[in-house]
Amino acid sequence: MSHNETLPHGMPYRRETRYDPPTALMALQDRPLRRMTYYPDGVEGWLVTGHAASRKVLADPRFVTGERFLRSPTELPHVFVAISEQVPPGFFLFFDPPEHTRLRRKVTGVFTVKRMKDLEPRIAGIVDAAIDALRAAGPGADLVREFAVPVPSLVICEMLGVPYADRDVFQGDSAVMVDQSLPVEERNAAMAAVFGYLVDLVPRKRTEPADDMLSALAGDADLSDAEAAGIALILLVAGHETTANMLALGTLALLEHPEQLAALRAEPERMANAVEELLRYLTVVHNGAMRIAREDAEIDGHRILAGQHVTIALQAANRDPGKYERPHALDLERDPQGHMAFGHGLHQCVGQQLARVEMRIGFARLLAAFPDLHLTVDPTDIPMRSDMVVYGVHTLPVAW
Repeated sequence: MSHNETLPHGMPYRRETRYDPPTALMALQDRPLRRMTYYPDGVEGWLVTGHAASRKVLADPRFVTGERFLRSPTELPHVFVAISEQVPPGFFLFFDPPEHTRLRRKVTGVFTVKRMKDLEPRIAGIVDAAIDALRAAGPGADLVREFAVPVPSLVICEMLGVPYADRDVFQGDSAVMVDQSLPVEERNAAMAAVFGYLVDLVPRKRTEPADDMLSALAGDADLSDAEAAGIALILLVAGHETTANMLALGTLALLEHPEQLAALRAEPERMANAVEELLRYLTVVHNGAMRIAREDAEIDGHRILAGQHVTIALQAANRDPGKYERPHALDLERDPQGHMAFGHGLHQCVGQQLARVEMRIGFARLLAAFPDLHLTVDPTDIPMRSDMVVYGVHTLPVAW
């Protein structure tokens, strides 16, 4: 490689269309793993856009999250930069083994496929109640406010044992936490507010335990109150941000692909596969998974030095033409096996099975309840969450 080569400065993130990753990012796929410079000071690191290379890095224990991320892959203050300065106890997303293993183990048993299957009737009841509220608000309403946000919020509140009446406490602050256009200090303050709320709730759960996850964490002698709150913080914020945006953006994508929507309505048994393809196609966690090399490592012939930042562009990996035929097409009949919408490796999303159940039930019942569901504005007028850690739509005006 020539020493005179001009390295890309950061990961392109500004989109030209609603669904496709930036053209400039996809142009970098000619090298699945390449050097790039990071903001704010141009220090050299790495960008991964290939599917196979992404899996290698994410599965390699030499690439860690339990470090201070002092640089960002974009000119926006990165979420990892924002919170890695003050990671709360128990927030295992930014821990590595053995602490990561100890803390994550506290919740993995809750999110098994069997347990999620047992939860389906209750999730269906929550979805049906949201549909009733949507219908009552109609014949036109904002699908985000009336459906996409309430469903996962109520599900995770019930699972954790967080009073749903307090949802405004965490919904507003969690939105601030993932807004990359805001100053780091403001996002840190929002995280501290949600964490403080949960820390106060933990001893109350210990005194008056119920059949919920936070009561179980509060009663675990191996966890401090702060650790229990930190675990709950991950689940509370991630448990509604990602699924809410998938429900809204996924509905928009289906409405803009009427032939595929009609085929899905005709064969609703294909919903599980359709959800997987929507996950691949949309990849709402679009800001890049970040790692730091703990030691020198060689990946695909490239030597990555200890201390260097590595950003895995999941949205590009899920559009890798070496993995998927016609990767930029939404094809509900394809087999999207191996997509990385939930990440990969040690830090793969712990709540992915819950998200799948919520989406399968949510999309199926929404489409069945409103056969004439349609947009009430031009799609180009829908405000997109381009500067948010989790991509989606801010509002989705629909009628039926």
